[in-house]
Amino acid sequence: MNEVLLRSLTPSVLGILVRRGADFAAAEDAVQDALVVAVRVWPADPPRDPKGWLVTVAWRRFLDATRADAARRRREDLIDEEPAPGPASAVDDTLQLYFLCAHPSLTPSSAVALTLRAAGGLTTRQIAQAYLVPEATMAQRISRAKRTVSGVRFDRPGDVATVLRVLYLVFNEGYSGDVDLATEAIRLTRRLAAAIDHPEVAGLLALMLLHHARRAARTAPDGSLVPLAEQDRRRWDTESIAEGIGILQAALSRDRLGEFQAQAAIAALHADAPTAEETDWVQIVEWYDELARLTDSPVVRLNRAVAVGEADGPRAGLAALAELDGSLPRHTAVAAYLHERDGDLATAARLFAEAAHKAPNLAERDHLTRQAARLNDRRRT
Repeated sequence: MNEVLLRSLTPSVLGILVRRGADFAAAEDAVQDALVVAVRVWPADPPRDPKGWLVTVAWRRFLDATRADAARRRREDLIDEEPAPGPASAVDDTLQLYFLCAHPSLTPSSAVALTLRAAGGLTTRQIAQAYLVPEATMAQRISRAKRTVSGVRFDRPGDVATVLRVLYLVFNEGYSGDVDLATEAIRLTRRLAAAIDHPEVAGLLALMLLHHARRAARTAPDGSLVPLAEQDRRRWDTESIAEGIGILQAALSRDRLGEFQAQAAIAALHADAPTAEETDWVQIVEWYDELARLTDSPVVRLNRAVAVGEADGPRAGLAALAELDGSLPRHTAVAAYLHERDGDLATAARLFAEAAHKAPNLAERDHLTRQAARLNDRRRT
């Protein structure tokens, strides 16, 4: 059973049902039903046209559910629109679904959450972690979004900014470990950049390419994380870096700076440095200042504290860190790193161990645990 294929087809099939007039929540249920049938049937009898098969089965499931509810009569005309047998259209509907989910009747945060769940394939927990809120809070937000668009025709697409936010979060989740998800986000952003002349679309594409170029060097053969400063830069994808920098320079030349362009500029400075020691941290701090002005994000200010620690020394970084809420994700890990840079190994080891308990995933927890053990070993010798 090819789960990757099913996952890649789900947004497109959902988009087709929604455009044919299916209620969003009902369409999502129908697609999930079709996926269950596919898991059971395909291993023994794989279809020649998987997408067309899913569309047909999902549409029939939707119609079955529609006939059973009180709205049967006003939806009977949908029966005549059942897709004809034969190959499905080769058109990719995924990007269009992103725009449809960013519906004007939803707030931007609700639209992003709904799109990540329906089109991005993320779990409620993953979305909650991205938004730094409890999982129960995010579940309620997604449920409210579904209720809001229930019965609404998706004929008014949402705005570009919301779609960019979704693509950014999908890429970030993929960059954390799911390569297919990151690659899909890049593919969709390329399509968006080809269709829309917008500097922030270009900025996001550049940012993705520059980060993805380092993917091969981010983990060791045993799967452990490799910090940026310790990565083998010979393993970085120089073609992607060159393409990303070229796209970024063209976007910046239009003098319409946005947060994705600023983030891409920071990534470009890291990518352009031949060694970690040659990184232009002073300029990176300046870009973080621009990014903080644009977003007022506490996460941006946390990353800025690291850059300040590199540019002006660890005590300056700790002073910048002291201005931030200690409950921020990775705040403790940053404090540990800066204390180690300042020579306080005991405090750094304690904070690394504390940060390990707060880590959002196993790879990060293992990395922080190793850092604590390394410093404790140094203290004993």
